Amino acid sequence: MLSLRNRLKKKKDFETVFKQGETIKSETFFLKVLNTNNDYSRIGFVVSKKISNKAVIRNKIKRRLRETIRHNLPSLKNNFDIIVVALPKIKAISFKEIKQEVEKALKRKKLI
Repeated sequence: MLSLRNRLKKKKDFETVFKQGETIKSETFFLKVLNTNNDYSRIGFVVSKKISNKAVIRNKIKRRLRETIRHNLPSLKNNFDIIVVALPKIKAISFKEIKQEVEKALKRKKLI
């Protein structure tokens, strides 16, 4: 679980990142990244019903994404708000593949 200060929770914060943030695309998800004035990074996750109507599956995907980000949090640069938005293809890949793709996307943007 991410610490409270590393969670992006408010609707206003999500809207700001979606409107002003840069997009990094992958086949199974995309990241919205916004540079901020905070001394730490905050991360939010979006897994919609387009992925699955079953909450169990959506929550499983969120847990996998959260764990991947938590693992990379110490090496993640500060001053960023990041939203991870899952796409339907994410259901078909394993945890290991999700982890590799997230790390690859973060390195592409030079966040780690």
